[in-house]
Formats: sequence, C-alpha cells, structure tokens
Amino acid sequence: MVNRDIMSDTESQYPVQGAGLGLRRPLADQLMANPPADVDFMEVAPENWIHVGGALGKKLRFFTERYPFLIHGLSLSIGSPAPLNEQLVHDIKDFMAEHDVRMYSEHLSYCSDDGQLYDLMPIPFTADAVRYVAERIRRVQDILEQRMALENVSYYAPTDSTMSEKDFLLAVLEEADCDLLLDINNIVVNSINHDYDAGDFLRAMPAQRIRYFHLAGHYVEAEDLRIDTHGTAVDKQAWQLLADAYALFGPVPTLLERDFNFPPIEELLDEVRRIRKLQQESELADAADG
Repeated sequence: MVNRDIMSDTESQYPVQGAGLGLRRPLADQLMANPPADVDFMEVAPENWIHVGGALGKKLRFFTERYPFLIHGLSLSIGSPAPLNEQLVHDIKDFMAEHDVRMYSEHLSYCSDDGQLYDLMPIPFTADAVRYVAERIRRVQDILEQRMALENVSYYAPTDSTMSEKDFLLAVLEEADCDLLLDINNIVVNSINHDYDAGDFLRAMPAQRIRYFHLAGHYVEAEDLRIDTHGTAVDKQAWQLLADAYALFGPVPTLLERDFNFPPIEELLDEVRRIRKLQQESELADAADG
C-alpha cells in the first residue's frame, strides 16, 4: 500500500504525468506520421539537439509542440576533475526556455577530463567526492535558476567503495539539495553485478526527491553479469521492480528508453502501455486498500 503521507507531499512534485518515451532520431519519422496518444511525455538528450536547425530542428519542434518534454544530459560530467562546463549549462538553460522543457536531469557520473569519453564512469564512493560533486551540482542549479535531478547509474568496476552506492547517492542528494531521477533498470543491473538486494536499495530512496523513473532493457552476459544497453526489451526483473516501486511511491511518471536495435514501433508502444497499465493497477490497489 502506498504511504498516503508521502503521497500527500509528493502528488504535485512531478514535472510530467503518466508514461513516456525517449525520442530518438531513428524513431522521429514514424512517430511524426502517427503521433501516439499512448505517450504522455517525451525526453531527449539536449546535446543531440542544441543549436540544431533546419529539417531536424523542425522535427524536434513538431514534438515539443505536442508533448510535455524533459531533457536528460549525456556530457555534463558532474564528477569530472576538469572544470565544470558552464557554457553547456547556459546552452541547456536557453534550450529549456526555447522548447518549454519541464526538467533537466544528468547522470551521477563523469565522462571527461582532458577529452570526452564515450562511456559514463563511476565516481569514487567517498565523502570527499560527495562534497566535490555537490558543490558542482549547486553551481549548475544556480545557473539554471531551478533544480536539477541526478540519475543513479550502472557501473561495473567501482574506483573506491569506502561508501556503498546507496549511501553515496543519498549523501549527494542531501548535500546538493537536488532531485532524483530513479533508473529502475540500473538498480536491477547493479544489484546483480554487485550482489545487493534491489528491494532494499529501492526502499531507501527518498520519496520526496523522486521526479520520475527511467526503464530500459539490459543484456545478460552471464547469470551474475548484466550490461546496461538500452538495446533490448525490458527484463522481467525490471518490470517486477517497477511494480514494487509503484507500490512504494505511487504511479511515478516513467519513461521508456530504447537507444538502438529498435523494434517495430508498436512493440515500443506496447511497453509504454504496459507501464501505464502498472500505474493504473497501482492506483486501483491503493484505492482498494483504503
């Protein structure tokens, strides 16, 4: 049963509602031809669209005029030893104003130093890193003049585990006073790869900071090794954890991510509909419990 005290505090905290789909360029033409009513909101990576004009810019405008939009960054590199890319933050602020974007989120990771990496690397789980990252997050929020959300990321070889992943994430959120984009699949992947209980991690998350969920598929390399790919259908363990999350927090807005190996568009929309169905079942269960 959903904690009604939590719900009363958080019903208005979400920037969007319902079930969303990540907008990727290979999907744009199909979605433009028949804009799906089952999709309540969309999300893009701003780095892929900032300063883009012409035909592609018109395609983006087609969607931002029809759906509520969120943006999820790829290259802020909040944990990097390199100076914060404040120009990128200013560009993101302008992009949000131009397209009426409701929220900006980024990965709690780093992807640059002298140059740009093509992967999201784990930040050392230490108290020093908490303070360092939190200061940079506060600076981003000052520039944006609004709050941002950080996403829990998948990782494979932690550089320093003085703190647990859970405690590190909670400490950053508290020190920076920022919000949380909770990735359900990343909890599943990390819990298997690092042998912890996904339910315990989920229950420790601060309900008042959650703004929305991500859901995606992963690759099963071995029984004890999962790779976060966003290139397959959602795994049954992720579906179950999503249902558990709704039971804990209510029907939090949830976005389906798919980055490659795109199936027929109806298969993607079936996953979006399944998200919505689980949200509705959560609401009915809570109403039945009184």
